[in-house]
Amino acid sequence: MRRSICYCEPSHALAGDVLTWKFSYTTASALPKGTKLKFDLLSKGREIDWEMPQTNLKEKKNLIWAELADGKAVPAKAVEPPGHFTPYYEFILPSEVKAGDVVTIFMGSPDKTKEKGNRAQTSVQRRRSFYLYIDPKGKGDFKEPEVFNLDVRGGKLQNLRMVVPSIVAKNKRFDVLVRFEDQFGNLTNNAPEGTLIELSYEHLRENLNWRLFVPETGFINLPNLYFNEPGIYKIQLHNAHSHEKFYSAPIKCFPESDKNAYWGLLHAESDKFDATENIENCLRTFRDEKSLQFFASSPFEGADETSNDDWKSISAQIAEFNEDSRFTTFLGMQWSGDEPGEGLRQFIYLKDSKPIMRKKDSKTNLLKKIYKIHNPKELLAIPCFTMGKGVQTDFKDFAPEFERVVEIYNAWGSSECSAKEGNLRPIVASSKAGIASTDDGSIRSALGRNCRFGFTAGGHDDRGIYAPLFESDQVQYSAGLTAILAPEQTREALMIALYNRSCYATTGERIVLGFSIAGASMGRELNTKSKPGLLFNRHITGYAAGTAHLKEVSIIRNGTVIHTFHPKTYFLDFAHDDTQELSKILLPGGEEKSPFVYYYLRVVQEDGHIGWTSPIWIDDTEGTNLSLASKKPKKK
Repeated sequence: MRRSICYCEPSHALAGDVLTWKFSYTTASALPKGTKLKFDLLSKGREIDWEMPQTNLKEKKNLIWAELADGKAVPAKAVEPPGHFTPYYEFILPSEVKAGDVVTIFMGSPDKTKEKGNRAQTSVQRRRSFYLYIDPKGKGDFKEPEVFNLDVRGGKLQNLRMVVPSIVAKNKRFDVLVRFEDQFGNLTNNAPEGTLIELSYEHLRENLNWRLFVPETGFINLPNLYFNEPGIYKIQLHNAHSHEKFYSAPIKCFPESDKNAYWGLLHAESDKFDATENIENCLRTFRDEKSLQFFASSPFEGADETSNDDWKSISAQIAEFNEDSRFTTFLGMQWSGDEPGEGLRQFIYLKDSKPIMRKKDSKTNLLKKIYKIHNPKELLAIPCFTMGKGVQTDFKDFAPEFERVVEIYNAWGSSECSAKEGNLRPIVASSKAGIASTDDGSIRSALGRNCRFGFTAGGHDDRGIYAPLFESDQVQYSAGLTAILAPEQTREALMIALYNRSCYATTGERIVLGFSIAGASMGRELNTKSKPGLLFNRHITGYAAGTAHLKEVSIIRNGTVIHTFHPKTYFLDFAHDDTQELSKILLPGGEEKSPFVYYYLRVVQEDGHIGWTSPIWIDDTEGTNLSLASKKPKKK
């Protein structure tokens, strides 16, 4: 039996290539005059997707049209189907097409001018499909599609990206993953023949001189590197062909270290794959392309967003992908309260196979009910987007046993404080379609009321309450990253670190940060009873190593900058003594709690990226006891 034939010219595409694409269909049976053809690019209309062509034949730029075997052109009509992000293209045959004849669909320019062509998608994909539906009766009754396939490969080599540990110990060996990427971040081996890459770093041993060829896989693992001396390092790769130099994120080498920095996201959506419909590819993207070390699912709880089948699939894949020391996954979900001030929460389970908590269920329609039926050791609640007006968190019912960390930043803005108070990436919308900022959800304000939490950062999100923001003028920033400081990469170790607030947030760059007071690191609580010297002096130490030069490193106390360093390079080790009398700067603890003071570090790079360490608290327990003792009645 004769079959139809579908083929593409060219047979493969380079990511982001602009060409005139040709899709040829040889029919196995005659198609009468009036036959309808429907061509679907299977695009979602995002910037990374295949460019949607236009249908005006007069434009002759990024045009879609069809041609019959006799060379007659057939115009296309864009049809907007309900519920779809992009149109499909409909052709009506002006004459009969005999069996064995070819109908060709073009996308690009009739004169084949590259600048006027159609742009391929910017992400690599094997067997990228295009569908052609055929209705010989011309009534729109389309059956199974004919399928065109082509491979989308990486473009020309443009960037060398290194995945390195942020913290290492002296003389302890570690591996470095090198990714050879095109301008869109795809792996590629598309480089001039004989291209050599030279590796070097500070204090490089003279007998180590590595030269690398560009591998077919587009990546290579470099094993057993180590540093002889403590310090801040960046690994350098030099392209001997183009003479370009590329640098890794900074690496902090300690004489000894009992903790590592693990990078990931507890709240994010992939810009390539829908994390609900295609959770497997989403997880692969964050693990293999983004090189994250941990990730939590974050679908919204509504059945219209996440069906029971979706939740079952997400739960299964989260359990399947979890792998100690490689990629730690957590089962999580987003829940937006209806009560004023309840705000938005990202709930994260420590264990697998947990149910989704829906607001329509009377047991989980309020935050207080959710906290009542769960154990703090099995559930973490992260307030998110707390300054987003209409979804703000007022922290009046702050639950310290569950809300150990807060999301200080995601791609829609920072909730650190108001713009007037120095917010460098505020939540901004100029129209009613967006979400404005409100001071009610200010994290600094909550810290001043003795709410104690560490800082995390979220990524990109276009679901739930965030979905309308893409159709508005809402300002969008870079996706954030969270660093967790833990002794090992397991679910339990990372969750314990989060519970202890041993974490920090950045706007997406792997900035290395350290912050301590009197030897106690970020997230800790000190008191004047165990350390009486804190009444008179707080010895603050720390370090910052950026992916770019540091513009300012600020120590913030009780919401106010008390000291700022202005380094002239990408790293800084610092010490500062806060000698102001503690009694003069204390904040009221409230409800019979000791007065306190809090500190955290904020780092700003010259390229605008920011990092925030989790705070450190000091309780004046000794001063409170003395004050209470002075108020006791004297003995007669």
